[in-house]
Amino acid sequence: MPVDPQVQVLLDQAAVAVGKPLHAQTPEVARLAMLVQTAAMGPAEPVTEIMDRRIAGPGGEIPIRVYTPIGPKPSGAVVFFHGGGWVVGSIETHDGLCRALANAAGCVVVSIEYRLAPEFPYPAGRDDAYAATCWVAEHAIEIGIDPRRIAVAGDSAGGNLAAVVALMARDRHGPKLALQALLYPVVDCDIETRSYREYAEGYLLSRDTMAWFWRLYLNGDGNSREAYISPLRAADLGRLPPAIVITAEFDPLCDEGDAYAARLAAAGVEVEHSQYPGMVHGFIRRMNLLDGGRRGLEQLATAVRKAFT
Repeated sequence: MPVDPQVQVLLDQAAVAVGKPLHAQTPEVARLAMLVQTAAMGPAEPVTEIMDRRIAGPGGEIPIRVYTPIGPKPSGAVVFFHGGGWVVGSIETHDGLCRALANAAGCVVVSIEYRLAPEFPYPAGRDDAYAATCWVAEHAIEIGIDPRRIAVAGDSAGGNLAAVVALMARDRHGPKLALQALLYPVVDCDIETRSYREYAEGYLLSRDTMAWFWRLYLNGDGNSREAYISPLRAADLGRLPPAIVITAEFDPLCDEGDAYAARLAAAGVEVEHSQYPGMVHGFIRRMNLLDGGRRGLEQLATAVRKAFT
């Protein structure tokens, strides 16, 4: 299938945009660039309440943002990890997505400002993500939700963290999660897959940028094949929470996300998997610009509601 016409408009705009690609910038400049790009994605939805606070983490305080949706009192919470290759992105870049998810799913969303590389390479972000998830479970009554109704979710590198937190919770007898929602996740260190080769350039996320992200995240240390870095390489994917895995056809990460969904299913995990034709990486965050993004958000929200019933 060809690229979706609405996506093509974005690709055409990106092709003529002035500026260096992310991997040719400093992390500080790249972070600012992502924040500027976010402003062009349209207005964010109102919600009933937004609360910013800081919680204790393994490397100091972790900023979090708690969203309460419009509508009936929510019973569950999604712990959300933003994308950005573990290097860029923030609570602010994903504010619109978290607001929309809270309203669409009728749940609390707790967005996590985990530490970023290269200042804080692996395992800092991973450890913050797990600690924050444990905090939500331990303080469920305080934030007004049922501790039996907690999900983890994330897009791209945030999807990696959501998958890893699900593994860690199983391995460490941590919080019992109702769902892991993985949006075009990074789940493997291999950048030689078919989708990486075919969509290496020109589809918003490039192979070179992903290589840069990996290099900064690992900082030359760690085994990129270990399960808490590349979940696709975990020896055992059994006994994990139900999953929804959403991938995009024209995305370097497509093949690994599809493979992870297949491996989860083969391990006996309940999996809902959709590959969106004509879409590119990050399409759900662009829900105000792409009809496919809005459909992806609705599918995600439906999965969350089902998990919390």
